[in-house]
Amino acid sequence: MNLVKEVCVESFQESISAVAAGATRIELCENLYFGGTTPSYGTIKQVINKLLVPVMVMIRPRGGDFFYTEDEFEIMRHDIKICHELGANGVVFGLLKHDNTVDVERTTELVYLARPMKVTFHKAIDSSANILLSVAQIKNIGIDRILTSGGKPTAIEGNETLQKMIKIAGDQVKIIVAGKVTWENYEDIQKLFPSVELHGRRLVKF
Repeated sequence: MNLVKEVCVESFQESISAVAAGATRIELCENLYFGGTTPSYGTIKQVINKLLVPVMVMIRPRGGDFFYTEDEFEIMRHDIKICHELGANGVVFGLLKHDNTVDVERTTELVYLARPMKVTFHKAIDSSANILLSVAQIKNIGIDRILTSGGKPTAIEGNETLQKMIKIAGDQVKIIVAGKVTWENYEDIQKLFPSVELHGRRLVKF
């Protein structure tokens, strides 16, 4: 099985450089300092048109928490439609309720709207009240991937929870391991989680 190296970038030029350095999939964002927000229409279009690897687009109207107003939710709907029109391979989002449980109803709506694109539930899951329960809920929704560091700052620290998440996800949902995964340590992390995909800002050297 070929290792999937999903690299998080925040510009067109970074996406080009990351693929040249070995990225096999791109997560396209802006404002990574704030955890990533939705990139511009023009950036999305140009990256999709120029790259030969899959492009996953962040759907997030702002940084901060993952509790979205109805207006923000409407923005997410529109951005998903734009990604579909532009030919993105997938979208990345995560919605929680104020009690830090997965917002199942609105997440389900966005998954339905996104199809046939792939859908990743991003690291909002690491802020959820019960990560293992969240995996089960997301699995039932039919999401393709979950991006997570097991609720900890790094994948190494989240090892125990990540192993449990992988078991719950089974063959139905692919776990993407994140959390300080770099070109310097990814081989060691892959040994801990041989069946997963890897994600990082510095997963390849560029």
